[in-house]
Amino acid sequence: MDKPRWLPATGTPEDFPPASEALHEPNGLLAVGGRLDPEWLLAAYVRGLFPWYEAGQPILWWSPDPRAVLIPEELHVSRRLQRTMRTSSTRMSADTDFVAVIEACAARRHYTDDTWITPQMRDAYITMHGLGWAHSFEAWGDDELIGGLYGLAIGNVFFGESMFSRRTDASKIAFVNSVAFLRDRGFELIDCQVWSHHLKTLGARTIPRENFLELLDTLCSADRAPGPWSADYERFAQSTL
Repeated sequence: MDKPRWLPATGTPEDFPPASEALHEPNGLLAVGGRLDPEWLLAAYVRGLFPWYEAGQPILWWSPDPRAVLIPEELHVSRRLQRTMRTSSTRMSADTDFVAVIEACAARRHYTDDTWITPQMRDAYITMHGLGWAHSFEAWGDDELIGGLYGLAIGNVFFGESMFSRRTDASKIAFVNSVAFLRDRGFELIDCQVWSHHLKTLGARTIPRENFLELLDTLCSADRAPGPWSADYERFAQSTL
């Protein structure tokens, strides 16, 4: 394919082309258009796709090759971060303030005026959270939200979307604790989408898209009902004290 496939908003998720047809440049761009309702989002993720675009652009669907992933057992916590976590008073929770987390992730950073979490994206993932598919992990300091992340859970795969930090290492602390929780619940793969040095320091690696899609075929079919994680995380946190 020499250009991305156009998806009419009147169509269905079955209109998604195979991820293998994604462009090489820009890496992973597969389709344009469609919708961000739950049916489309769930169909996209199990196909190895995710939406990523800026304000003023149509919905863009991506499936980069290679794909950045983290196997929960391969999580790497540096000695410095271990020391920070031992002395930190940071309190963790899950699904207690999804809206605040996604709004913090959407906030413009000091190094750019751009944000890919448009109001349309924000509303779509808040809807997914209400349905029990999207989840947030929150890091608290003195009852203030200082870091966190959110993503989607389908079967035994957690699809990470974005994270933020308002204090040094707050997002890393949130990430490490979220991985521990996911591993405890039987998740076998965390999708990190695009490789970065930051993710590498935490143990992420890249795998060919073909291998990633094979993993999704197996792991996304695991029997796991959607629903809130707040009580489950509280029990998990108590058990690890």
